Amino acid sequence: MAADLRFAKTHEWIRPEGDGLATVGISAYAVEALTDLVFMQLPEVGRKVKAGESIGEIESVKAVSDFYAPVSGEIVEVNQALPNALETLGQDPYGAGWLVRIRPDDAAEAAGLLDAAAYDSLVKSQPH
Repeated sequence: MAADLRFAKTHEWIRPEGDGLATVGISAYAVEALTDLVFMQLPEVGRKVKAGESIGEIESVKAVSDFYAPVSGEIVEVNQALPNALETLGQDPYGAGWLVRIRPDDAAEAAGLLDAAAYDSLVKSQPH
């Protein structure tokens, strides 16, 4: 896990980029918990989102799970290749497995999320 990532309690990560945008994905823990992914629905580019709002779905053989915007802003890009290559989420959840890029309304909002150590503690405290 990269030190520059921040995490939501709902298992999304966000990485601020140098261009003012932020990359969003789901954690390795979430991918592992879902197992056997079969379908993904990504949001539309241009959609305005609020922190905590569902922005898409990931379906596994076990369940359908929403994923949420960790910050408020505008979706400026989606990982078009991902729905046809869901194995990328398991192979590289913090790199090639990114979900969306967001233009945050407030760049400081991500600072209120969990850092890697706090997220790791949260995950370890959850029942398996």
